[in-house]
Amino acid sequence: MARTPSDAKPAAPADAHAPVATPPPGWRDRARAMLETGSIELDEQIDAARRRMNSRFGWGKARHIAAFRSLCDATGCTLQGRVLATEPVGGPKESDDWWDNLLNTYRRLESDEVPNVAVKCEFLGRTVETTTDAEGYYRARITVAPREWPDLWADAMVALGDGALATLQPVLTVPASARIGIISDIDDTILESSIIHWKTAAQLTFLHNARTRKPLEGVAALYHALQRGASGDQQNPVFYVSSSPWNLVDLLEDFLDLNAIPPGPLLLQDLGLDEGKFISPRGHRHKLERTLELIATYPHLKFVLCGDTGQADPQLYAEAVLKHPDRIVAVYIRDVDPDLDSPYDALADERLAAAKETGVPMLRVRDSLAIAEHAHSLGLIAEADIDRIDREVKRDRERPSQTEAAVAGAMEGDTGQVGKSSETPAQQRPAP
Repeated sequence: MARTPSDAKPAAPADAHAPVATPPPGWRDRARAMLETGSIELDEQIDAARRRMNSRFGWGKARHIAAFRSLCDATGCTLQGRVLATEPVGGPKESDDWWDNLLNTYRRLESDEVPNVAVKCEFLGRTVETTTDAEGYYRARITVAPREWPDLWADAMVALGDGALATLQPVLTVPASARIGIISDIDDTILESSIIHWKTAAQLTFLHNARTRKPLEGVAALYHALQRGASGDQQNPVFYVSSSPWNLVDLLEDFLDLNAIPPGPLLLQDLGLDEGKFISPRGHRHKLERTLELIATYPHLKFVLCGDTGQADPQLYAEAVLKHPDRIVAVYIRDVDPDLDSPYDALADERLAAAKETGVPMLRVRDSLAIAEHAHSLGLIAEADIDRIDREVKRDRERPSQTEAAVAGAMEGDTGQVGKSSETPAQQRPAP
């Protein structure tokens, strides 16, 4: 679906040995660097002051371990999570209105982390101890002997150093039956977020919850089909990459479960001002880095990449294809405005065309059915799944869009409830 201008002129060849001139930074660059440095220092000073207050008054004691869905490869697992001084918000209630959702969003974003606390992680009889960093995150690598995994999920156990707050941690394994890995963006790829319309996106983020957010049409049936593969028993792993902050991890996990979308590790970002965090000058590069890490972690798998035209996915995935054309089976980019011929489409097509020479199919698609039909032609899903996905697309189209739900909620004084998929989420939910 890529468009190439017929009157485009080839660029003049560059001298490979000519030195590359780097212009000196101007005052705007210097001002930006000073602002970034000052913001990072202020963020660190605020964190340090909070830690001093907690220590002086006995605040900030560990009350909850947020054990993120983690990864296991051929030699072991990497457990990640966060120790917090506040109890979790909890799943959305049927009676939650816009005010409840706004308060819960604030509580998520204003999480109180517990730094420098000992954490004990156990998996398959092996135990590793670690310490949370300045933002309360822990990361532990537990080495295990290579083995055949029968299922997609196993359980680890994480607790404080004294054994308190023992929590089960789900670990994604890769069974021998797996043939591909699915790497998917979240916003406007599986979750309708209206990122290109910032006012609607803000309302959906702050005033809605996992029950009222709407999945993209047919996405649950599509991802289940990709997970099963053409044979129906492949148990292919699904990974979710996003520029969203880790503070929203419970909301996103609830959303996957409530809409019967296959669970998988969520690879998000920290919320802060310094390098590598949610508010940083890197933009969405985090998603490309996580994608390349997954490709390197599972060298026996090939991958399907799913994104959308609303952010930088076409550019990032095109870079991944250029780096690993032999490891990527297909790239599917959802069109966030399929009824319009917009600048988003032109930019996406330009990026997709840039990687065309690799031979990897990279398509801008309208919906899940278009992905399913092409995936079947590549032998990625069974033919019977196409009809199943078609039915779910039609059923989901009858549900109100997020914009319609937002308007209706504002008129009624609450956010309303968006219907859920008819699938059974409990059958796909990993260990808590």
